[in-house]
Amino acid sequence: MDETGTRARTRRAILDAAVSTLARNPSASLADVAAAAGVGRTTVHRYFRERSDLLSAIGAHLMELVATTTERARLDDGPAIEALDRLCQEYFELGDGFLFAFENPQLADWESWDSETEADQALTRLIERGHADGTIDPTLSTAWVGSLLWAMLYAAWQHTREQGVPKHTALRLCLHSLRKALTP
Repeated sequence: MDETGTRARTRRAILDAAVSTLARNPSASLADVAAAAGVGRTTVHRYFRERSDLLSAIGAHLMELVATTTERARLDDGPAIEALDRLCQEYFELGDGFLFAFENPQLADWESWDSETEADQALTRLIERGHADGTIDPTLSTAWVGSLLWAMLYAAWQHTREQGVPKHTALRLCLHSLRKALTP
């Protein structure tokens, strides 16, 4: 087995475990993260010397996941509103990470949050295409539609977390509400 591949998988397992653990309990220790990842605490420290290193890596990891899920949503295929549904479904699966990011102000210094990414540009192009093809109300600005997408996702994530609603139900409500809000 390639050591680089093993290291990459271990790092990703630690990051995924950190996201889900810290989303549930922001004050969780690195030992808690290690246990959730199925590795020893020294292994976590080998990858992330300090908690701040882990938090920075989570930010970068989330941005990578956004890029991957944006590609997987195939934004250029079919009517724009259907592509937006696919994007919303993909982003919905990143809920733990985004809830953690949105609810922890110390993460506001993640450099990549402030820069426009290819995923941001792809969303803008999708919304503009929806305006042009008539599937997204052209009276709603691109910025408004983007903000509405994130607000609906946040509401769905919170609905699952706080109300105990099954994820598939929260996602269905999110998609239904988003379509109702955006359809001309």
